[in-house]
Amino acid sequence: MLTNRSKKIADRKMSFSEKIYLPAIVNGMRITFGHLFRKKATIDYPAKTREFSEIYRGRHVLKRDEEGRERCTACGLCAVACPAEAITMVSAERKPGEEHLYREEKYASVYEINMLRCIFCGLCEEACPKEAIFLTRETVSSEYNRDSFIYGKDKLVEPADPERRIDVSKRQTPEVLEFKSDRTKKHNK
Repeated sequence: MLTNRSKKIADRKMSFSEKIYLPAIVNGMRITFGHLFRKKATIDYPAKTREFSEIYRGRHVLKRDEEGRERCTACGLCAVACPAEAITMVSAERKPGEEHLYREEKYASVYEINMLRCIFCGLCEEACPKEAIFLTRETVSSEYNRDSFIYGKDKLVEPADPERRIDVSKRQTPEVLEFKSDRTKKHNK
């Protein structure tokens, strides 16, 4: 014995009803029948949807700036921050004449997120210094094969049309929102 802390174990004999597990079976059936007559806990999904929390993290989106250019500079911080290693990217240099497409000299020529590996933790969103990636309130659609869950830039980059952009203002940091409002005030003058 290494320590003085010993534990007394009670060696009580089980009764006949305990040996045949009759009380446990009756208690389990009571719980089962109690759930049988309660209000239904599930919902009819396609017809009805649940209310999501304001902080719900759903499908990813790569944002564009006010001029319609991609914000992502392929710095790789989102991929490094991802605990599930779901993000892969390949960077490329912007060519002359592509200034209207990409905001910085470097951009992500390939940007993929494996949605089957993603745990929707939001660390990619926090790590991005350019506020290029956000998790939206949209759910990831179901598919029948695994290859459909690898989202490339075709599914991630938001539309260039300003009317079809995804609002993530509740998820943005206050500094960016102040910068945007100041910029809008200057533009409207």
